[in-house]
Amino acid sequence: MCTFANTNLLRMSFPIKMVVFDMAGTTVQDHDEVLHCFQAACTQTGIEADTARLNALMGVSKLEVFHLLWREQLGTSDGVEARAHDSFVCFKDILENYYRNEAEVVPTEGALEAFDWCRTNDIRIALNTGFYRSVTDIILHKLGWDKGLNAHYIGGNDSIIDFSITSEEVSQGRPSPHMIHKAMQVFGITAAQMVVKIGDTPVDLLEGRNAGCFLSLAVVNGTHSRAELQKLDNDGLLDSLIDLPAFVESRLRMG
Repeated sequence: MCTFANTNLLRMSFPIKMVVFDMAGTTVQDHDEVLHCFQAACTQTGIEADTARLNALMGVSKLEVFHLLWREQLGTSDGVEARAHDSFVCFKDILENYYRNEAEVVPTEGALEAFDWCRTNDIRIALNTGFYRSVTDIILHKLGWDKGLNAHYIGGNDSIIDFSITSEEVSQGRPSPHMIHKAMQVFGITAAQMVVKIGDTPVDLLEGRNAGCFLSLAVVNGTHSRAELQKLDNDGLLDSLIDLPAFVESRLRMG
């Protein structure tokens, strides 16, 4: 069971004002469903890419994934825009059908406990994702996490999360820091050292680092293993979100 932090602890020299959580694989269980949807879209639209290559691109803006794959396959930018668009449309159809009609959408181990810890310590809960808005909304609704969100996806006193943002709502998705910086702007957070980023992919880690976050963390029970992630620049790899409160508290004590 998660032990909540002493509120006074978070008023030290590195107070945490927001945690930015990834969605699929981090706060939402993903048993390679997104990867399988990518594979199906690639097969149907003529992209040749193996599982390892697709998994390496988890967390990246989904449209950008298809731009990258087509540029790699064609060896040129000619014709990439139209082909990427067609592949993305195919992927959207497959993914949305899956999440609407087949998926059992459930939180990952420790996600709700981590949210409770944030609430207890007046820390904003932001969810960011490489998904686009329509599928993000399907997932949020199935989880009930859209409760209390306004038209700009900002929460209120009775909301479960405080903010939802997708890669299509900024000029550039991961690993750029734009989604994190937008969330900071929404809540008037002026220093990235007041923010923790946690995800489950290489681009999540790089996004947190590029944003200048106090901690850039990853869980190893998502789409990437500890062995894969430990090769990358990170501030900590957690077995699950269950470990987040204690890990952050420990780092705060270190000053």
